[in-house]
Amino acid sequence: MNSGAILEAAGLTMEFGGFVAVNNVNLTVERGSIHALIGPNGAGKTTLFNLLTKFLQPTRGAIRYQGRDITRMQPADIARLGLVRSFQISAVFPHMTALENVRIALQRRRGDSFDFWRSETVLSKFNGEGAALLADVGLTEFSDIRASDLSYGRKRALEIATTLALNPEMLLLDEPMAGMAQQDIERISALIRRIAKNRTILMVEHNLSVVASLSNRITVLARGKVLAEGDYAAVSKDPRVIEAYIGAGHV
Repeated sequence: MNSGAILEAAGLTMEFGGFVAVNNVNLTVERGSIHALIGPNGAGKTTLFNLLTKFLQPTRGAIRYQGRDITRMQPADIARLGLVRSFQISAVFPHMTALENVRIALQRRRGDSFDFWRSETVLSKFNGEGAALLADVGLTEFSDIRASDLSYGRKRALEIATTLALNPEMLLLDEPMAGMAQQDIERISALIRRIAKNRTILMVEHNLSVVASLSNRITVLARGKVLAEGDYAAVSKDPRVIEAYIGAGHV
């Protein structure tokens, strides 16, 4: 294993019937980096992400996290190891306040079940840590607001707060900017920079300006294979990448 790597995939392949969605992919994510996974529609990004986060089992290949083979592990088990995924569609409890959402996540991290009927006294022990997490994502003034009443961008920030409550060492973000207005994009970009200071981040993202500003390294997929890899300056000038994006946007 690369001594600087936190997550590695070797020969990762996923077949659905006769269709090869991910084809012999090798990927190395360096510890402490922000690594972006991009590619035109149908490139296999979502399937690869599902393989890395164990929502799919590969047809062939291996995945190692912190030197440990996690290829056949379940999503909940790798979350306990510190590898946690945040979803493209905001996954918070809409009728709970921002603080209540974070408290539920903290309760789960401590090993307790999701006991919604627990007394306020029992759950209040998580108030301090919950407030700190909301402050980290810029939601202090929205602590007592129901999630359903938050703007889309702030819902995504709350989702990231609940993910951070699990204390991940590596965070996998699935299109964190999807559907956002520019103001929200700038807010979430700043948040990602902030939380990346002591974590590793792998993200699937379609917004190439976000990728350019945030990423240390980029892996480009096309037709299920790694097409190119490097920093944004390198991949944006790669003729193969430019060709792959014709008709699907510009790099």
